Amino acid sequence: MVQEKTKGVKHALLERPWFVAVALAGLIGGAMIITSLTRAVDERISMCSTAKDRAKAIAEYSATPLQLQAIVHYATSRIVPQQSLPEITVTLDVLKDRSPCNFLVFGLGHDSLMWASLNPRGTTVFLEEDPDWIGTVLKAAPSLHAHHVTYRTKLSEADRLLATYRSKPRCLPSKAFPIRYNEECPLALTSLPDEIYETEWDLIMIDAPRGYFAAAPGRMSAIFSAATMARNRRGQGMTHVFLHDVDRKVEKTFAEEFLCRKFRVNSSGRLWHFEIPNAANMSGEPVDRFC
Repeated sequence: MVQEKTKGVKHALLERPWFVAVALAGLIGGAMIITSLTRAVDERISMCSTAKDRAKAIAEYSATPLQLQAIVHYATSRIVPQQSLPEITVTLDVLKDRSPCNFLVFGLGHDSLMWASLNPRGTTVFLEEDPDWIGTVLKAAPSLHAHHVTYRTKLSEADRLLATYRSKPRCLPSKAFPIRYNEECPLALTSLPDEIYETEWDLIMIDAPRGYFAAAPGRMSAIFSAATMARNRRGQGMTHVFLHDVDRKVEKTFAEEFLCRKFRVNSSGRLWHFEIPNAANMSGEPVDRFC
């Protein structure tokens, strides 16, 4: 999700781009093979081995056009995703277990085709702050599902927002939801497309918006809103939240305030992985703070 275009240009051409590209292609292909083999065995156990059933299994578990496009793209491109192979693998391991699922990604860029292909037959939606950048990415990968998002914050406001959010009742975990109508909390993302509010997300990746200069939106609202949506999950299971660039102060500080260190279950490089339970499974938790 290289939505930080200037940063992306600096980091896009890695020291060994062909090796990383081939490795990514192998990840995608390997995930497809493992998933196909595992589910094929389950099919043979649970269904009669008729010609009709075998044909159905082949049609269901064959590679999707998007996966094939991703393999070709990353095998032939010198522009590779910003995240490292170990960082990508953290999310891939969860996708192999949860796919097909609802996957919300803050950011659109060179790795978006990869993320969508790793969630075959699931719903993967990207949120991007720069409409021109959306046009650039979708020109190369028109099958991606992306929305333009407007943020109300600036990175320069991060310290003040963190220090004052508890004084605003609608920013507290018990009253912050639904974020769609929460204009009173400056950290709430209130202008997202209806689809985002109406879908229950199984995985949320935060690798945007830009957060490396004072006038940039920063990721404060994305982190807060992801934590709020996760806590108000209605379905069973945890919400998996992945946050990139935790080497930066704002990402790290807001993650520890809203996503909670106790919910962090994995990490690699500059990526943290959280499993956040819904409010029904948080009995005894304080009501005036998230962590």
